[in-house]
Amino acid sequence: MHHAAAKWYDRRDSVFVEFCVEDSKDVQVKFDKNKFDFSCVSGTDNIKHQNTVELFGAIIPEESKHRRTDRSVLCCLRKEEVGKSWPRLTKDKAKCNWLSVDFINWKDWEDDSDEDLSSFDKFSDMMNSMGGDDLPDLDGAEEEHDSADSDDEKMPDLE
Repeated sequence: MHHAAAKWYDRRDSVFVEFCVEDSKDVQVKFDKNKFDFSCVSGTDNIKHQNTVELFGAIIPEESKHRRTDRSVLCCLRKEEVGKSWPRLTKDKAKCNWLSVDFINWKDWEDDSDEDLSSFDKFSDMMNSMGGDDLPDLDGAEEEHDSADSDDEKMPDLE
């Protein structure tokens, strides 16, 4: 038995754990209030993976679920205490060599007063609050593409 490599990230009401196993078969995930078990067989060599995770906080097993893809198994653990951040996935502070933080999906949501705004909306609101009346209108920029630009001038020969 091998541990499956996994990445995790925290959200306001859920914790996500992605087990990075390609071509998984016989996937079994069992959710309990304070832990969950994951097992599968993967690859052409039929390598058996098994992970048992004692969780930092309590989850609601009935509302937790998993989804298998060709490249991984993503588990969504529904937190019992919504709004409480998890500084780590595991109950113990000991580092697990098979577990890492998913920095691509990580979000520091504790500082967000309005989590429903998308990143684009936040960026737009920030730009609008900064003013910007002197910014050019870019709607017609593609129509002016034929006009000469200062960058289009011939460069002088090097000596």
